[in-house]
Amino acid sequence: MRKNNAPDDIDGITEQWQARGLKADFSSMQIAARALRLSKALETRIGDLHARFNLKQGEFDVLAALRRADADALTPSALYQSMLLSSGAMTSRLDRLENKGLITRAHCPQDRRSVKVSLTAQGQVLIDEVAPAHFDLLSSLLSGMTDNDKTQFASLLKGCLQLIETQVEATE
Repeated sequence: MRKNNAPDDIDGITEQWQARGLKADFSSMQIAARALRLSKALETRIGDLHARFNLKQGEFDVLAALRRADADALTPSALYQSMLLSSGAMTSRLDRLENKGLITRAHCPQDRRSVKVSLTAQGQVLIDEVAPAHFDLLSSLLSGMTDNDKTQFASLLKGCLQLIETQVEATE
């Protein structure tokens, strides 16, 4: 990865706080601010790609989860639990995808209370087209990083995420 030591806006914010006499761990603020900006930049670019296929990010996530699944169909609860969503948010996504003809929901013959969600032929064709474009975009966006940089960065992000999620769980 190119080393960029040129000051950015976040360095400027740090300097402003320091000039006001604030004594704080600015490295934590810098990490959080850059992570948020990175997230927004990725979300925007990925959203633009998915929009070309008439999908929203959450809809892509559902189609991808169904395509990756070992089973032909998943229950809505298996989907929303794997995606850390509420059941209401999942229902809304499933409604939109069903209206687009990309998934079907069918009651299980053995237990009418149980519903199975599966890709339609159209949904499978679409996700098989979008997924490679999705991964190509990610590779393109991170092409300036070496494989070693990517491995290290992924490990650091994973550790940071686990640390924060553990702290959140402890306060709930």
